[in-house]
Amino acid sequence: QVQLVESGGGLVQPGGSLRLSCAASGSIFSDYEMGWFRQAPGKQRELVADMRSGGSTNYADSVKGRFTISRDDAKNTVYLQMNKLKPEDTAVYYCNAHLKYGPVNYWGQGTQVTVSS
Repeated sequence: QVQLVESGGGLVQPGGSLRLSCAASGSIFSDYEMGWFRQAPGKQRELVADMRSGGSTNYADSVKGRFTISRDDAKNTVYLQMNKLKPEDTAVYYCNAHLKYGPVNYWGQGTQVTVSS
């Protein structure tokens, strides 16, 4: 069982920055692909960014050039640095761990990000 705990959400003005953190319960990055998803009210959950175990990354078109996913293996933590935030980035952000070898997914509890003036 993998536990994921997100933190770092909050209220920020348009153009501002936030960094989300996702702490995993153990050293899982060699076996799991990590990702950040978000879900806005009335919308489906969507992929924001992900990182393969080898370190390659992928971003949704809507966040390319503004968001950066990274990880600290020593701290078992994945980050999402969000810059130039827009009101349409407002959502609950979820951390995800997807097992490389099979259909096993773990989710964090979510953290609210609100971009508003």
